Amino acid sequence: MESYRNQVLTAAVLVPLAVCAGLVPLRHSFDNANAALVLVLVIVAVASFGIRPAGVVAAVSSAVWFDFFLTVPYNRLTIANRGDIETTILLVVIGAAVTEIALWGRRQQARASRQTGYLAGVMTTSHAVARGGSTDDVIDQVRAELTAVLGIDGCRFVVNGKRPDEPELNPDGSVTRGEHEYKVERDGLPTDSEIELVVQHAGIVRGRFLLTAATRIARPDLEQRLVAVALADQVGAALASQETPQNHP
Repeated sequence: MESYRNQVLTAAVLVPLAVCAGLVPLRHSFDNANAALVLVLVIVAVASFGIRPAGVVAAVSSAVWFDFFLTVPYNRLTIANRGDIETTILLVVIGAAVTEIALWGRRQQARASRQTGYLAGVMTTSHAVARGGSTDDVIDQVRAELTAVLGIDGCRFVVNGKRPDEPELNPDGSVTRGEHEYKVERDGLPTDSEIELVVQHAGIVRGRFLLTAATRIARPDLEQRLVAVALADQVGAALASQETPQNHP
């Protein structure tokens, strides 16, 4: 990953240099505004990799080499024409803006992909319940889904009653311990004890998933936590249609 990042950063410096140097033979017949548009395309291409520093570096590199190669006086970091000064400044501003837009688009794409994955997990579990599949299989499947969705170490299912003073993932997605509510997206899930996720159906508690997030800080957002609640409810529906559930380690 670090090597990939370094390669993109290197390209952010060198590609604008190569483009501006390539335009030198045409600088007397090629309008600088058009050259700037070519450089904007370069910045967009670099920004599309989703690395903010690379987009900014590409914008600054484009402005520097545009000044050096394509503005009078040539081959000096000095600009005599006011229009060229404005174009150089716009290159930096537009480059920074394009970088932020590209990053926003990548975040939206990643979010849509995650939502599709969450929905697929819930639907798969729902179909298993509807088919009357084994509750053992449903529980094992949901355990795997919960671990992936919440980014935790793992979880186990138990049917015994609630333990006092343990943190709990509530139906509204909040995580509390008594009167204290955790700021999960800022501080992460508690790591000093298991987190209870109640499994219920029609208001009747059928068991609990005990979630473990001990080896690293997990910061699932509200959407992820609500997906976890929905998955637990699917297990509740499966258990309600079967005989007394069994403990799973």
